[in-house]
Amino acid sequence: MTDKQAQLTVDGLDSSLNLPIHTGTIGPDVVDVSSLTAKGLFTFDPGFVSTASCESKITYIDGDKGMLLHRGYPIEQLAEHSDYLETCYLLIYGELPNAEQKEKFTRTITQHTMVHEQLTKFFGGFRRDAHPMAVMCGVVGALSAFYHDAMDISNERHREIAAFRLISKMPTIAAMVYKYSIGQPFAYPRNDLSYAGNFLHMMFSTPCEEYKVNPVLEKAMDRIFLLHADHEQNASTSTVRLAGSSGANPFACIAAGIAALWGPAHGGANEAVLTMLAEIGDEANIEKFIEKAKDKNDPFRLMGFGHRVYKNFDPRATVMRQTCDEVLNELGLHNDPLFRMAKKLEKIALEDEYFIERKLYPNVDFYSGIILKALGIPTEMFTVIFATGRTPGWIAHWHEMISGSYRIGRPRQLYTGAAPRDYPA
Repeated sequence: MTDKQAQLTVDGLDSSLNLPIHTGTIGPDVVDVSSLTAKGLFTFDPGFVSTASCESKITYIDGDKGMLLHRGYPIEQLAEHSDYLETCYLLIYGELPNAEQKEKFTRTITQHTMVHEQLTKFFGGFRRDAHPMAVMCGVVGALSAFYHDAMDISNERHREIAAFRLISKMPTIAAMVYKYSIGQPFAYPRNDLSYAGNFLHMMFSTPCEEYKVNPVLEKAMDRIFLLHADHEQNASTSTVRLAGSSGANPFACIAAGIAALWGPAHGGANEAVLTMLAEIGDEANIEKFIEKAKDKNDPFRLMGFGHRVYKNFDPRATVMRQTCDEVLNELGLHNDPLFRMAKKLEKIALEDEYFIERKLYPNVDFYSGIILKALGIPTEMFTVIFATGRTPGWIAHWHEMISGSYRIGRPRQLYTGAAPRDYPA
């Protein structure tokens, strides 16, 4: 914070308004407009794209520099040296754990991956062909009916227990959603497996034969979770904070975040990549679709290229690209028509001047979509996996807000409807 101020002159006011300017650790200065309401004014900012809705110490993004920091640590370093559960700990507690803390945290999460047995009956109320996100949203919201013993949000220990339960049970619920959709029995979690390995086991094991977790695929799954763990004040995180500002229980808040993530403009990007590849259909059609993408009058757009926030490159994509190659090599899929088509698109985007000038580089969604497809995960499950990975970020932001001073969210509006009028006699 600094003592700098901005002056705002408004027609009709006798004097200028002095507005404090706040300075964060890094990033642009922020003009504090909270005092405007006392003067009968407020700002107009559709989508809140120019408004800081909160103060946070969790994640920082600099889109121009391609920077993503979790508690100050670059995402590239976390992806190389850390793992998903350690990153969860970092997001929630603010510091990396020592060896003892990490072991205890991992053990706690591992020992709480089972869900209440009665919850399994809840699935029977959904149609088998329901979208997985519809089921996920309903089941996570219903957790509050099963785990209401520790939901005093003013109690720090209760908030911690809720965090443990959500992080541990989300992959179990995600796998149950998939199993229910294909008519297979639920696979119970195993405490001898890692977080990512256990998820793959619950997704793909059956009672008929033993399922062995492939370590290359296990590492890839862990990285997908890690690279999606948090992304600052996006639509779903802001939704979690807004729901939490009313005092709602944490399960309801996370269910609200899942609902926001479900939107194709937010969490459906990697699913859109596979839809695009299906539309292209064949490697021979790529040049035609590239020309369509360059034609500003053609509605076709390349999905998975460029990013609304990152203007030069997506720091997560560099890590995901390496993981993508590792998975395709391990599974021998480099000659598969779909993946050959994807790799040719990647090559064009990285070499064609049109894409280079417009910074339409392959982003994290491009690679994660290819990886998940290679793992045998259906496209309608992609956003469910995104939600699973994003859970610690949502929890960290909810916990940070509840732990400090906050007020219920109440955005204003620019009213353009009818003026006062009398009801006709």
